[in-house]
Amino acid sequence: MFKPAAIPLALSLALFPAPQQAVEINKIELPDMGDSSGTLITPAEEKEFGEAFFRSLHSQISINQDAEIQEYIQSIGQKLVANSDAPSHPFHFFVVMENDINAFAGPGGYIGVNSGLILMTEAESELASVMAHEIAHVTQRHLFRAAEAAGRLSIPTAAATLAAILLGTQSPALGQAAIMAIQAGSVQFQIDFTRENEAEADRVGMQTLAGSQFDPRSMPTFFERLQQSTRYYGQAIPEFLRTHPVTASRISDTRGRAETYPYKQYPDSLGYQLTKAKIRVLTTTDTAEAQKYFQSGLTQGTTEQRTVARYGMGLIALNGQKYKEAEAIFQSLTKAYPEQPQYAAALARTALDSRNYTTALNRYQKLVEQFPENAAIKLEYITSLLKVDKAEMARKNLFSLNPETQQLPIYWQLLAQVYSNLNRPAESHRYLAEYYYAMGQTKDAILQIRLAQKSKGLNFQLSSILSERLNFFLTQEQEARRNR
Repeated sequence: MFKPAAIPLALSLALFPAPQQAVEINKIELPDMGDSSGTLITPAEEKEFGEAFFRSLHSQISINQDAEIQEYIQSIGQKLVANSDAPSHPFHFFVVMENDINAFAGPGGYIGVNSGLILMTEAESELASVMAHEIAHVTQRHLFRAAEAAGRLSIPTAAATLAAILLGTQSPALGQAAIMAIQAGSVQFQIDFTRENEAEADRVGMQTLAGSQFDPRSMPTFFERLQQSTRYYGQAIPEFLRTHPVTASRISDTRGRAETYPYKQYPDSLGYQLTKAKIRVLTTTDTAEAQKYFQSGLTQGTTEQRTVARYGMGLIALNGQKYKEAEAIFQSLTKAYPEQPQYAAALARTALDSRNYTTALNRYQKLVEQFPENAAIKLEYITSLLKVDKAEMARKNLFSLNPETQQLPIYWQLLAQVYSNLNRPAESHRYLAEYYYAMGQTKDAILQIRLAQKSKGLNFQLSSILSERLNFFLTQEQEARRNR
């Protein structure tokens, strides 16, 4: 049973809907997240709770599954963590594919950044400043407090409740319905933040930012743009501003601290620009508008910025199944920049998506040799191997992936496909169960294990594994229902 509660900072007002009238940003109070009992959960409990929370998020909102985007956000996050006051603390960074302006820190060091916030940033240091702020909330232990109501909840139920609250920040009506479905009527989370928490996260985050070679001035700059943008939102204030109120004094404080650091230029990485371009294409609801955006960039800015615009045009063509156009763009980019993995990977992906599997496989084989540490390329290489019936080679490559990549849902999905292609249905169902569990769909995981148990020719070892996983999944599902 889960006793102390860890509450993600982005979830502050979901149980207390904003009034219908416009809310004044500088009057929104932030809660006190101190631990009234003086007892924090153990690292093992925190890890378990964080993982359960992350699984619940997968089942309710759109978490990015693109390996290139994941690699980028994780690399920026880990660079910041390495220069934080808790470099050994485990963190996991991910992108929520939602247009709302938001970022949040959850239990277990799980930090999410909405795609809408990434697209709103005008410099990589601005994105890093938001992430550094969220890292500080975790390292300063702002996330923990004693909660008697949460003490009656199992970890799966508490995690699902928190995920439902977060869902409420994206869709209030849906979120409230999810909360009512999960919580017993007597269970009530009392959420309290303080302005002191925010001030401390700003201060500590800025130290992390500067130590990581990002621009400290980006923090007040981004806060100021957020504050100015509120005049256009009316009642629909971005969730980030509800949970992280930006006042004139807060901007002034962060600007004063930033001015103590020597001024210098902080150029954006190419990875930041390419990631923004990819997110823009993946999240757009207006292809014509996105195309217009990139077209305008073809003749403006630096050579690097114009190149990124060409990359965006190529992604739009690929997304629209205009394979010849995409092929021409990515061929040109790869020839001009042979050491840039995103361009070559996009060229290989064009062949894969157009079902030119032999060409795709040849391209990915060369890329794996050229960029042996690039997990995104390896995952797509494995996909191309499966397309040409080389399942055993795909299996070996999957097992060679680094531990972080082996925690991604796509890893389990590809393993299930490998064993399906090898005509080993029991293993296929087993790994598909792990995929569904990672996606927060425990009932489907249970179904897959039961299908695996009906397969012929089970040996003792596999039969034991299936029994253990079934019992685990059933226990998780029972605990999730206990307080309903």
